[in-house]
Amino acid sequence: MEAVEKVKKYLEEIQKNNKKINALLEVNENALKEAEEIEKKVEKSGKKGRLYGYVIAVKANINVLGMHASCASRVLENYISPYDAFVIEKIKNEDGVIIGMANMDEFAAGSSGENSAFGCALNPVALKRVPGGSSSGSAAAVAAGFCDVALGSDTGGSIRVPASNCGVVGVKPSYGLVSRYGLIDLSMSLDQIGPLAKNVRDAALILDVIKGKDERDTMSVESKNIKIGEIKNLRIGIISIDGVEAKIKNLFKNFVKERLNKKNWIIEEIKIKHIDLAVQTYYPLVYAEFYSATRRFDGRRYGKKIEDVCGKEVLRRILGGSEITKAEYAGRYYRKALSVKEIISEEFEEIFKKYDCVLLPTVPKIPWKIGEGLKMRPEEVYAYDSCTIPANLAGICAISLPMGFVEGDNEKIPVGIQIMCGKYEESKMFSIAESIFKP
Repeated sequence: MEAVEKVKKYLEEIQKNNKKINALLEVNENALKEAEEIEKKVEKSGKKGRLYGYVIAVKANINVLGMHASCASRVLENYISPYDAFVIEKIKNEDGVIIGMANMDEFAAGSSGENSAFGCALNPVALKRVPGGSSSGSAAAVAAGFCDVALGSDTGGSIRVPASNCGVVGVKPSYGLVSRYGLIDLSMSLDQIGPLAKNVRDAALILDVIKGKDERDTMSVESKNIKIGEIKNLRIGIISIDGVEAKIKNLFKNFVKERLNKKNWIIEEIKIKHIDLAVQTYYPLVYAEFYSATRRFDGRRYGKKIEDVCGKEVLRRILGGSEITKAEYAGRYYRKALSVKEIISEEFEEIFKKYDCVLLPTVPKIPWKIGEGLKMRPEEVYAYDSCTIPANLAGICAISLPMGFVEGDNEKIPVGIQIMCGKYEESKMFSIAESIFKP
């Protein structure tokens, strides 16, 4: 009765604490029934799916049949998914149970979680601080003990930033590893669905289940199974990014010294020439592609017209994208950004010819207090993704792991360390992650 007992346990925890944490926007009222059906099927066949006993929360921009894919927006608050996304089909086929839809920044536009139309999710580990976004509810749900794992989407750090802030594991897969069919997109040239989990092995398992070629997403690829193995004789590059605050730099240096130097791996500081242009390159792409994607929310097909009811950040991106995509600006901004994206991607390819992985902090600053982000200038907020955006531009895989805590105002705040590996080198990435945390 593992699946049923697990679901009962999580439903009790959600009932007790979700009103406070606000991690889930909707709880699956059929979760217990679905778990019972899985139990009957397993009893009859004697076969368990790979996700038997796993309870999963899903970011509210991923379609789950019969549930609200609201994108945490008033625009889609009444939209009920008429189908399952590719990743949900895969999870259900392996006997996973969906527990509910997770809160997020509206339409995935944000780095903190504060842009949700239904209120910011709280950070269960540092309650006064933002959980990070845009997959705020997914990270909060895992950290609060509402599920085993959660799905998020990562366009410029939207899985890894909240993973760092909430002290959990978060993975951005290589571009194309996971089908985006059923994802309500922010920026289709950058978006990837990925897992948030309590440990490396659960994250690897979920990613191995949800990856794969899908005819409905032409960018998706067939790939080898993800396996965690022994790692020896590693060459690691340490990347320095401008703007990382002293507390995080010190924690990172101490982590490398205490954890990695004992392993006799080759560790060298490296430079990626154009990495400091990552934020400026990323946002013109996102603005232009988001503007294009939102043209279908015209009030005739899905809920309300987006410009009439959306929040400030979503409107900023729509208006910015509208300008950037005008004929007289497209060459100056969008196409130039695509060129720099390609340069950054090539620079990473060269790095991975020499190094197995690169390491850097996941976030440049500690998460701010809830409410502060709404008063900050956009460029200050956007800079919070400076450590994560490069992986999206390069299309490579990256994982955020809990690195430790820094002191805030009488509180300990989680901070993550990030491992980046080459395209489709997820097995190596997870193996390195496991090795780093072995005594």
